[in-house]
Amino acid sequence: MSHGPDAPESERTASSDSSADDDESRRATENDVDEGAGGVGEKSDDVDDGAGGTGERADDAAGATGDGDSNDDGPMPGVPDPESEESDVPEDVQKYARFTKMDGAQYDRVNEFLRDRTYITAREWAIARLCSDFRTETGVEMTKIGENLPELVPFMTDTYTPQAVNQARSSFEDKVRTAGATFLYGAMCDFFTAEELDDVMYESTEVAKFLLEVEGVDLSVEDELEAEERISSVMREVREASEQLRDRDEEE
Repeated sequence: MSHGPDAPESERTASSDSSADDDESRRATENDVDEGAGGVGEKSDDVDDGAGGTGERADDAAGATGDGDSNDDGPMPGVPDPESEESDVPEDVQKYARFTKMDGAQYDRVNEFLRDRTYITAREWAIARLCSDFRTETGVEMTKIGENLPELVPFMTDTYTPQAVNQARSSFEDKVRTAGATFLYGAMCDFFTAEELDDVMYESTEVAKFLLEVEGVDLSVEDELEAEERISSVMREVREASEQLRDRDEEE
């Protein structure tokens, strides 16, 4: 219904009030829509946060599962069981105590000591002794020595193949023979005097006794004196024989 200028004042006032009410209603509706849109946005953020929270919980759960696995009392995959390893070691190897005085010694230090005083290396020294101790009626147990080398000798850290054990033993034997020939030639060629040869023999004997003591050989004073006397006796015979040879060559 239209209200013209000639309409009564009461009708015009009512119409104005109705328009104002309509304007307020529209503004309220628009505000509700805006707030509703904002609310939807916040809920979307909450969903994103929730997803992030779910991810963190998943990571925590995975970490907890990992910790549970690591704290398992069972043996770790790929890690040998110490009890089964010990049971695999032969009884005579477990009881072997030849080099117990060398516990904590490092290969390089032992090797340096031997290099300064002998021709042999630490590897050759250890394996030569083991070949003597594990010799049987049918030969030396090369496989047992090589497989249990770290358990037998404290300063040896790797296992050896039977071929490597045999090579070290052969090298030791060759060096002893070469050193023996060198020494005897020095004694027989008149390069050293009798007193100088005695000094050489004394020094050599002291080194040999030290190595034996390290191996656990208990040498009594009587045994030492007897060994030194035998060596001195042999050297006297060597000197006498060499003098006879030289005199014969001069006569011819």
